[in-house]
Amino acid sequence: MQLDHSRKLALFAVLIAFLAVLGGCKKKVETPPPAQTPTPAPAPPTVTLNASPTSVQAGDTVTLSWSSTNATDLDIEPGVGKVAPDGRTPVQPSDSTTYTITATGPGGSANSSVRVTVTPAAVTEQPKAQPGLAELFEQNVKDAFFDFNKADIRDDARSALTRTAEFLRSYPQVKVTIEGHCDERGSTEYNLGLGQRRAEAAKNYLISLGISASRMETVSWGKEHPFCTEHTEDCWQQNRRAHFLMTR
Repeated sequence: MQLDHSRKLALFAVLIAFLAVLGGCKKKVETPPPAQTPTPAPAPPTVTLNASPTSVQAGDTVTLSWSSTNATDLDIEPGVGKVAPDGRTPVQPSDSTTYTITATGPGGSANSSVRVTVTPAAVTEQPKAQPGLAELFEQNVKDAFFDFNKADIRDDARSALTRTAEFLRSYPQVKVTIEGHCDERGSTEYNLGLGQRRAEAAKNYLISLGISASRMETVSWGKEHPFCTEHTEDCWQQNRRAHFLMTR
């Protein structure tokens, strides 16, 4: 009876050991790692651009203003370049211009544009300067030319003296000196007399056209002050004249 009890204890111990070995050999179950939360995508940038005013005359100043979100780099073209995320800047467009701001960030890029219309500046026409009296004298008072060894008033001299008379009537404050000139041929004394006759002939013709003798004086230079020094007929003709100087 005692032997059976001992066997039972031994069998029980063997069973316990077998179960322990069996439990140690059982495969462990791995626990799965926790699920990772996905990283959100960067927000896309936004940007706005405004101009004040949007219509100007050439030379006027325009103020550009802008604001942005989610942007790390901003650029305004044409002519402005890199700018802060928010701000304003003056510009002076010479022609109509479209300004564009480009904003770039981790989430992409965005842009905004504004059109500034430029009209040409009004041009104020300056009144033309009126010619002075000396300039008018040069424009209207012309010399009278003579034939060789003569003091007669030729047709072309009449036209010149008629225009001179019209000017003198328009400007009664003007007085003149009429110089008589000759070419190089002949003696000094003879040409002084001939030059005086030519000056007097021009004066008398103006008197006949209504110009007062008190406004005119005469002088003869003969051949002493030639206008041309070449020894040709064309040159001599230039020297045979009644020449006018304003002496008011």
